[in-house]
Amino acid sequence: MSIPPSKPEIASGTLIDSRYIIQRMLGQGGLGRTYLAYDTRRFNEACVLKEFAPFGTGSDGIEKCRDLFKREAKILHKLQHPQIPRFLACFEGEGRLFLVQEYVNGKTYSMLLQERQNQGQTFSENEVIFWLKKLLPVLEYVHEHQVIHRDISPDNIMLPEGGDLPVLIDFGVGKQIAEINEASKINQIAFAGNMSLVGKVGYAPREQISLGLCSPSSDIYALGVTAVVLLTGKNPSYLMDRYSLDWNWRIYTNISDGFARILDKMLADTPKARYQSTKEVLRYLEQLGESQTFSSSLGNFDELPTLALPDSKLNPTIPPFYSQVEPTIVNSNDNLENSDNQQNLNLLTPSFIKNCRQELAYYIGPMANLIVEDILSENPQATPYQFVELLAKEIPDSQIAIKFTQRIFS
Repeated sequence: MSIPPSKPEIASGTLIDSRYIIQRMLGQGGLGRTYLAYDTRRFNEACVLKEFAPFGTGSDGIEKCRDLFKREAKILHKLQHPQIPRFLACFEGEGRLFLVQEYVNGKTYSMLLQERQNQGQTFSENEVIFWLKKLLPVLEYVHEHQVIHRDISPDNIMLPEGGDLPVLIDFGVGKQIAEINEASKINQIAFAGNMSLVGKVGYAPREQISLGLCSPSSDIYALGVTAVVLLTGKNPSYLMDRYSLDWNWRIYTNISDGFARILDKMLADTPKARYQSTKEVLRYLEQLGESQTFSSSLGNFDELPTLALPDSKLNPTIPPFYSQVEPTIVNSNDNLENSDNQQNLNLLTPSFIKNCRQELAYYIGPMANLIVEDILSENPQATPYQFVELLAKEIPDSQIAIKFTQRIFS
């Protein structure tokens, strides 16, 4: 289905999908608009509607952007963390694609920094260290679920009203590592030739902006830039030497040498020179607070250990996040009494697909339609057994996946 790129803004008061009442537009970007809405089926609870409406894109580009938007729905569906907005639904209507997620009532760190600057202030060292310690575990959770955010900046981190824990938002350009096909090893990161080059200039590392290379250290770099911006109140373009492209941010703030060294390592231009995991950054931040001799013990960057993820048991020459598990294919000839039965069992009939969709929705919710659609398009020749097994792999709990399979074939 091709969606026109010039859909008008949805007016306040409009009822969408016979359920969501549009209140106002929150923002607009390359992929569409974001609205504040009320869910009439949840006691008018506030929620965010993301409308897919790309601008200035041809038909091929529209479909690519549509795939990117659907990818965000898949990413949000698999990420369930108190510091990430909850995914609620995804649907199409009136030639538009909508994603619904939890509304975070608060301010972005861009807004909070602007408020500080209006008072002649920025964020202090202790505040930024606290902020990093609360945000790094969220990023660790994201990476453990095979996702790289790729767009970390003060605009995409929020502080909820009355709360003290930062919330990571906007996974519109997040990259599921498991989807990088035929990736080749380049300095412990992976390159996907068909990967769109996305990220915010100044915040995304050079390999991501220029070459489309990304890894967990790419997010660590962007988080380091964001921390430096909060400390200095300066745009990244002011913090980098225009001739050498070296970071020159220390002259704009007064922080301890130990913390500055941690930030410098996060901002290393070469991916292999950065911290390779959020756990590694957290370890040094904890040492910073616990040891008075931490600063002198850091030494040169070359002396800092590069720590692998503790639970990684993969070949150290292969990036642990980029391994793929081949699906097990069930032999459709098993237990077939004759060729007629075999032919019937090899057919994916509309009624069988509808039943699979309903059963899958029972276990995983609104993502079922998208998952069934994608697996059908990627495996058009699959037998019913193969098809159900691929669907079952989308259910995180193995016991529930077994129940799902049993219900289909019972």
